[in-house]
Amino acid sequence: MTNDTPDIAWQGLLEHRRQIESLHLRDLFATDPDRFARFSVETGALFLDYSKNLVTEETLTRLFGLARARGMEAAIASLFAGDRVNHTERRPALHMALRNRSQRPVMVDGVDVMPAVRDVLARMRTFAEAVRSGIAVGSGGSPYRTVVNIGIGGSDLGPLMVAEALKAFRGSGPDVRFVSNVDDTHLVETLRGVDPATTLFVVSSKTFTTQETMANAQSARAWIADALGDAAVPSHFAAVSTNLEATRTFGIPANRVFEFWDWVGGRYSLWSAIGLPIALAVGMDHFEALLAGAHALDEHFRTAPLERNLPVILGLIGVWNRNFLGCDTHAVLPYDQYLHRLPAYLQQLDMESNGKRVDRDGRPVGHATGPILWGEPGTNGQHAFFQLLHQGTSVVPADFMVAADGHHHLGRHHDLLLANCLAQSQALAFGKTAETAEAEMLQSGMAPEEARRLAPYRSFPGNRPSNTFVLPKLTPETLGALVAAYEHRVFVQSVIWNINPFDQWGVELGKQLANRLLPRLSGTPADSGEDSSTTGLVAKLRSLRPA
Repeated sequence: MTNDTPDIAWQGLLEHRRQIESLHLRDLFATDPDRFARFSVETGALFLDYSKNLVTEETLTRLFGLARARGMEAAIASLFAGDRVNHTERRPALHMALRNRSQRPVMVDGVDVMPAVRDVLARMRTFAEAVRSGIAVGSGGSPYRTVVNIGIGGSDLGPLMVAEALKAFRGSGPDVRFVSNVDDTHLVETLRGVDPATTLFVVSSKTFTTQETMANAQSARAWIADALGDAAVPSHFAAVSTNLEATRTFGIPANRVFEFWDWVGGRYSLWSAIGLPIALAVGMDHFEALLAGAHALDEHFRTAPLERNLPVILGLIGVWNRNFLGCDTHAVLPYDQYLHRLPAYLQQLDMESNGKRVDRDGRPVGHATGPILWGEPGTNGQHAFFQLLHQGTSVVPADFMVAADGHHHLGRHHDLLLANCLAQSQALAFGKTAETAEAEMLQSGMAPEEARRLAPYRSFPGNRPSNTFVLPKLTPETLGALVAAYEHRVFVQSVIWNINPFDQWGVELGKQLANRLLPRLSGTPADSGEDSSTTGLVAKLRSLRPA
């Protein structure tokens, strides 16, 4: 597709949308008793119901045609072959190699990377088991009771999300905490009440130069040195980095530095040594089970035909909602408290990957790309923003996810959770007409005039699309599959939109400007080239700070 002229498949979908825009999900379900069976897909332990989307068989046929017109099958093969799909940085994107449970080699520039991947995993296992068992100890001989991961972006969001999601599997492991924000409050509050003698820091930065991470790491180093002496630093730090010289200068022994590679993008890196805090939190067996769940989904994505390929279906429906139904945002609604950080993790995965305005040929795109992604766990969200989802003027497609079995069996809690999840997706899809609302009020004994007056307020338009993921139980395997499904969904959409989902140049300009402004805040005269707003704000901030 050129930037200004839709191709035949795209144009056909535009015309199809005009033909079905008057349809309602109520009608689609009423006329098709088998809709649920025909519009759902299952792979392993991951089940996806996509029947509550505004699609017909023809819609899907046309979407699969669009995917083939964009070369989807070849693109998937190219991704798994280790081709340089990240063309702006001339790198492969082989996060799948990190969780490759098969004996197949994975080649990068003619070299099988799997021996190096397995070596790092083995070193992670040795270290994690030593920490969790109490064999590895602090400088004073005490076992580590607290682990603090210092990172940002992909070095924080992924490990944090997984560590929270798998808390039920922690066992006797240490308390694992995370610091990312350069705001010193984050570090101070994380360390409040923590004993330096029983604390281990993991500093995660590929280059060991990331500004926010290194500011927090240097403060953590000073905290250990002030309490235990400078000689204690090597016993209280580990690193995930490729910069051995910088980690050595910092004081971290080489046997506590874990490598990953430039073909691993930050937001795809939780499967690598960046996942060390996960292994420390729940044990290496559970970490490798996470990898196995993701690998099973990788194999499905790599081999399943498009029509039964879960990430392909998920991605194409997202394209339909974004480009043809005009939906600007997308809500992620996990009905599992352990998944409370999943929406934030998926924000980075999706918005940093597909928040692009330039295509693979360096030209402005002629269509919408990644949606604004947001969300909160249910049922909390029901009492916050679901009002807008049900009766607002914006249509927000939603992904629900729920496990059939919970980790705790306290009274009727889990049944209430399941009932609320199913009820919300049902209400979004089918709504309630004003006539039904009025009839219900009359039946309850309300006066006809009052029932008629309130009916518009108590009616729901419905026809709001949603997907529902069902897991047997939230486990390392099912979580791995779920996250991998979203990773591949992002890739599918990038192929349709002809953009590179593996670079993130959009984050660089702010970093450059921050480095330039940093000395201005400490007294250097403002550059005459600064805009008046920035110059004025710097002056105002300096005037309000204590001398």
